[in-house]
Parts: sequence; C-alpha cells; structure tokens
Amino acid sequence: MTREKIVITGLGAVAPNGNSVDEFWTSLTAGISGIGPITCFDPSGHRVKIAGELSGFEPESVLDPKEIRKLDPFSVYALVATDEAVTMAGVNPEKLNLDRVGVTIGTGVGGIQTLEDQHSTIENRGARRVSPQFVPKMIANIAGGHLSIRWGFQGPNQTVTSACASATDAIGLAMRLIIAGDADMMITGGTEASITPLTIAGFANMRALSQSNDEPERASRPFDNDRDGFVLGEGAGMLVIETEGHAKNRGATILAELAGYGSTDDAFHITQPPAGGTGALKAMERAVQDAELGLNEIDYINAHGTSTPFNDKNESSAIAKLFKNHSSQLKVSSTKSMTGHLLGAAGGIEAVASVKTILEQTLPPTINYETPDPDCTLDYVPNTAQTHTVNAVLSNTFGFGGHNAVICIRKYC
Repeated sequence: MTREKIVITGLGAVAPNGNSVDEFWTSLTAGISGIGPITCFDPSGHRVKIAGELSGFEPESVLDPKEIRKLDPFSVYALVATDEAVTMAGVNPEKLNLDRVGVTIGTGVGGIQTLEDQHSTIENRGARRVSPQFVPKMIANIAGGHLSIRWGFQGPNQTVTSACASATDAIGLAMRLIIAGDADMMITGGTEASITPLTIAGFANMRALSQSNDEPERASRPFDNDRDGFVLGEGAGMLVIETEGHAKNRGATILAELAGYGSTDDAFHITQPPAGGTGALKAMERAVQDAELGLNEIDYINAHGTSTPFNDKNESSAIAKLFKNHSSQLKVSSTKSMTGHLLGAAGGIEAVASVKTILEQTLPPTINYETPDPDCTLDYVPNTAQTHTVNAVLSNTFGFGGHNAVICIRKYC
C-alpha cells in the first residue's frame, strides 16, 4: 500500500552562526564560522576555552522578558526556532484540529544550565534557597511542553533523548506518528543549551573536544588529517511536517519531502563507533530503503562529521562501503565545521540545512579542510560552497551509546 507523502512546510533555526534560517544559511554558504572564545562563563581554569555560542540572540522579539526568566535557555531556543517555523508554514491554530497536531522534540541534556545553577545554590546558600522553578525549568521534556502550551497543540507530545542522534530520531519518530495516523501535523526537531562549565569540563577531560583555543574558527575541521576533536555548540533547529493532503488543503507552501528514516544501534561501545561504522551504514541503508530510493539517487550527505578522529574515518568508511562506486559521485560535507556540535540539536539544524540545500541547489562546504586524511577519501565540498543538482539528501547523526539516526529528504514534486 502506497503511503501518503510526508512534507516539510516550515523551518526554524537558532545557531551559532545565525539566529534565523536565512542568517544561518547565508553563513553556511559563505563559510562563516560561529565558533569563538567562551563568554558565558569564565573558562580560565578549563582545558577548552572555545565553543559555538549564540551571538546577538534576542529572544525578546518572540518572548516576554518575564517569561524568559522562567525558562532554561534550551526551552527559549526551541520556542524561538519554532516561532519561525510555524510562521513560515502559515500555521494558524484557529484553523487547525489541534487534537491532530503534536510535538516530538530531541535534546541531549535538557536544562543543564538550570541544574548547574541550582546545584551551586544548594551548595552555597542551602536547600531553602533552591528555586521552586528548578524542576519545571530543568526537565528534558519541558521544551516540548512549552511548545504545545504556547500554540495549543494537543496531539502526541514526546521528548527523545538519544545523545547526538536525538533530533534526527525525533524527526523520524514524528514522521512515523503521522504515517500511523496519530497526527496530521507535527512540530519536530531539536534544542540544546549545554555550554556550561560542567559540560565543557566533562567532554574536555575525556579528550573529545578540540583544544585549538588560539584559533577558534579553525578548531572544527571535519575529515581533515589534523582534526583534534569537536567543538561544543548550542541552538535549535525545528521543522513543521505534515501529510501532503493536509498541507495542500490549508494552502501551505511545500518545501521538501521527508521521505525516509533509519535508526540502529552499534551495540559496541559507549563512546566509540565500531571499525568501519557498520551501525551507521545500516541506518543510512534503512533510510534510503524507507524512502524507496536507490543508493545511486542520493546526491548529497550532510555528514555527522564531528571532527573527531574516530567518527570521521568510520563515517567515511561506512559511506564508501554502502554506496560503493557511487561514493565517488557523492557530495559530503559537515556543517559542524561552522556551527560546532549541537549535541541533541545537531540533527535539527542539519535537517534545516539539508532542506535549504535542496531548495537552493547549493552545497554548504566543509571549512578548514586543508590536509587530506588517507582514511577519509570522499568529496567533502572543501572550504567553498558549490552549485550542484540535489534531489535527495541524507542527514546523518550518531551518538554516544551507539545510537545512529538518519533521515532522507527529497525534492518535492
């Protein structure tokens, strides 16, 4: 039985190199990095002093300042990005069956800024000074709850936490809910606000982060032989997805088709992928099969491309093994070279970038690609954006715990 197409009608982005979809895309295609010295806390005692912080972010254009004070930043980012997405999609709650509109959102660590702040409070000022807002600001599901409350969405509402695969899993599961008939429209994507002293210290002490503190904009260098770890980023990427019929009935502009989803687990190691990236390979294969495409119909892969030694060579190997001869024609790039790694939100902003790649027929580059790695032999769109025919895209995300999630996005026709 042929299933109805699931289409994308709205995009929203808050990223280190752009506080809207247009700003984000303009920065990506211009090769502009959003990575710089950490300013949100004093990093002087840390090994790592750089991150992809938001710059010039003004949520007051969307949210009341009193409301912002009651929210952890990860909820603020989700609300602002969703506001852009639903506006683009022309979502009018008064004209929708709100029981048929849901939210599935991904986050890796939820309200960790609130957790750290309130832990400091209890340690230094005592239990009675812990904020009564602590729990509702911190819990990971609360961003999705705020989205439903703000717009009145009363359909399914879940939060997905699968490490760096969270947002992509959320998008895929939202798609599945629509296919199953549980909703006509879903708001989906990911959000993360994890640039904190504890998070930076934890990743740095396990030697996962780049320590190129003197050259922040050059620190994230996926697939380059001299890469030395990822750079932590923050932000949110949100999509409005719905059935083709629902979109047409309400006169929405269809941007692209969300065609396929694949998810696997390595069952190998808590932080490292298996040699050859077998789990990643199977997730990509399942996403392509779910989209009912042939492997040779994929034109571009927005890679997980973290800039870590293990991920980049194993992801490259998985792509080469799966696509075989077609891998020489494939274009692959990592936008993390410009945004850093948004953990649970990575798949959200990278899905936005993938849709824009199709709409603009332009490939965002992998910047800082200077010294080829003999273990990474694909075309990584080095340093400069390229005009290219793009009809089908894979967006890859892989996380600690062996989680692998891949979505396939197609040009709508």
